[in-house]
Amino acid sequence: MAQPADVTSASRYEDWRLLKDRITRYLVAVGGTGVIIAILLIFFYLFWVVFPLFVPASADRVASFATPAPEAGPTLLLATDELGEMGVRYTNDGHAVFFDLVSGKPLPPTALLAAPAPGQVTVAVSESAASSLVALGLADGSLLPIRHRFKVSYPNDVRTITPEIEYPYGEEPVAIDDAGQPLSHVAIRDSDDRFSVAAITADHRVVVRSFEKQTNLITEESTLEPVLDQTLTPPFEPDFLLLDPYQTTLYLANRGGDLARYTLAEDELQLAERVRVVAKGELTALRFLLGGFSLLVGNSQGEIAQWMPVRDAENRTTLQRIRSFDYQQAPILAIEAESRRKGFLAADAEGYVGVYHSTADRKLLVERIADQAVTAIAISPRGDTLLARDAKGGLQTWRLHNEHPEVSWSALWGKVQYEGHSEPKYIWQSSAATNDFEPKFSLTPLAFGTIKAAFFAMLVAVPLAILGAIYTAYFMSPAMRQLVKPTIEIMEALPTVILGFLAGLWLAPFVEHHLFGVFAIFFALPFSALLFAWVWHNLPERIRGGVPEGWEALLLIPVLLLAGWLVFVLGPPFEGMVFGEGGMRTWVEQVLGIDYDQRNALVVGIAMGFAVIPNIFSITEDAVFSVPKHLTFGSLALGATPWQTLSRVVILTASPGIFSAVMIGMGRAVGETMIVLMATGNTPVMDLSLFQGMRTLSANIAVEMPESEVGSTHYRVLFLAAFVLFLFTFLVNTLAEVVRQRLRRKYSNL
Repeated sequence: MAQPADVTSASRYEDWRLLKDRITRYLVAVGGTGVIIAILLIFFYLFWVVFPLFVPASADRVASFATPAPEAGPTLLLATDELGEMGVRYTNDGHAVFFDLVSGKPLPPTALLAAPAPGQVTVAVSESAASSLVALGLADGSLLPIRHRFKVSYPNDVRTITPEIEYPYGEEPVAIDDAGQPLSHVAIRDSDDRFSVAAITADHRVVVRSFEKQTNLITEESTLEPVLDQTLTPPFEPDFLLLDPYQTTLYLANRGGDLARYTLAEDELQLAERVRVVAKGELTALRFLLGGFSLLVGNSQGEIAQWMPVRDAENRTTLQRIRSFDYQQAPILAIEAESRRKGFLAADAEGYVGVYHSTADRKLLVERIADQAVTAIAISPRGDTLLARDAKGGLQTWRLHNEHPEVSWSALWGKVQYEGHSEPKYIWQSSAATNDFEPKFSLTPLAFGTIKAAFFAMLVAVPLAILGAIYTAYFMSPAMRQLVKPTIEIMEALPTVILGFLAGLWLAPFVEHHLFGVFAIFFALPFSALLFAWVWHNLPERIRGGVPEGWEALLLIPVLLLAGWLVFVLGPPFEGMVFGEGGMRTWVEQVLGIDYDQRNALVVGIAMGFAVIPNIFSITEDAVFSVPKHLTFGSLALGATPWQTLSRVVILTASPGIFSAVMIGMGRAVGETMIVLMATGNTPVMDLSLFQGMRTLSANIAVEMPESEVGSTHYRVLFLAAFVLFLFTFLVNTLAEVVRQRLRRKYSNL
């Protein structure tokens, strides 16, 4: 029997509805799964970029060979080329022997002196880790400055390295000691206009000579004119000496651990202080860290200590021990600083070599590379090749894998004693003009700035948005609500770059010139609203009855505008009466001692609060408006007043939604970039002051990511900042969801 047409139609409709429900369910499931996958992919990508920061250093042996060209004499100094392919050793017979770092095959020795003689060179030193300038101290008290270079060419498309020796001040040695005593220790420094030498002679005198450089513009040859010739009488017989890059400070030390610091004053070196740098054992190695500011002191106990000049509160400079590295047990025989980073290597008497980074206070690697003492080491300018000599004269080449030594937990989140600072600090400063720069990658001031900006934004946005949403949803008439709610929600479409532009170019100067009015308006508007409410409540019923219920807020708009206008008109005279001629800003700076930055947290709070308000308002208003009407009517029917119903029924029922609104607004404030980028000074300082700026994690990423080198430590630390921001928002949102679900279960039975 055929079914009626209406039954068939209803059945088809039901089938179609079920099909649409099934498709929708699958689409929602696919979309939700896609969102989860996208979040996980973001997480793993950030983790993949950040992970190399925490990979420990490693070393691989490349070659081990005997001393190249031993007939040229014993080795006094080792050095390598840029890429770690060729090395050079300087001998006491006055030769330079270049050799391949993999095969050990030497080139013919290069005679550095006109008539090389056995033992003619008593000492050979390099200017610094970053320089190829070498000085040979001679047995007659003179010194020969030379420079080695590794020229790369491509004859017949074959890459060829050709070593060269240059004589920057001529092939004739420069007289240093007039008495003609052999030089046992030498330190040199060279600059654009000055060349200085400090030397210890065989009879334990300390001779310091400084020359002005005269350069011939035609031949480009340099000649030296003496400007300082001084013989020091140190308080002890020195065994070590160092001369700083500015040629104004000289350090002398003996094996007993005494160190004297001399400074240049009135064209002569004067003893500034004497300090003991080794408490136990003997001083066995002394070296400058990159930049010549900090000293690396190695002792016979296997410890390396970092000392540096620190200025105290009375503006006096004294040497202080900053940090130490005690991971090796045998006497430290050699220390070599990296030429582009604040890292260094230390070799000891048991054949171990340690790799360290000073700023990060980090031991990266301690590896035994020989069965006997390692007496000398050299590291390539790129820091990836190690050349070591053992006590028997054998040489070894090692490849170092040490990409990101600057990063450690203490460097990222702790206070660090940086060079040139009087105390440990949290500092973010990722770049500078020279390689001597000490990178400062502290994320603490950035995280602090992020929380500070979000706090002041929420302080402005939360009261206005939540109270406004409650009034709109509960008290306002439906017709007026249909106008107010879309108007506020459309504010969210305003680009934040426009808000940041207005905040930086208009709001910040306005707040600076009307600081008193800005603070006064926070009190004037609530007071004027309460005053208007009191007046309205006491008006005759016939007047109040003329305004439809729920439209009273419309009358409040001109009242608030008038109150704001009066504040800024009457504010300046009153401000002058209270705070004097300079006004409130001068009073804040001079009386309270608080610096005022034009683009500060107050400006950010106002501008970013304005951007966050639509989010919080919309979600809160929907939550309050969605409270079932039977709860409201039931409460009123039982005799509760509208305010009692609001506070004890509506808000409690809507609390999960309100809490979600606050958390979403906070997430928006934490991740905001353009407003804080344009409305603050972008200074990574840790200051709770309302009148100081800040730098946030997101703004820092936006500013520095375009200029960072891909794969560098700076690049990966910026990704780490993004990873921290991602984790922070993820954890906050997860916690917020847990709290929201608990609130929902608690009040779902109302």
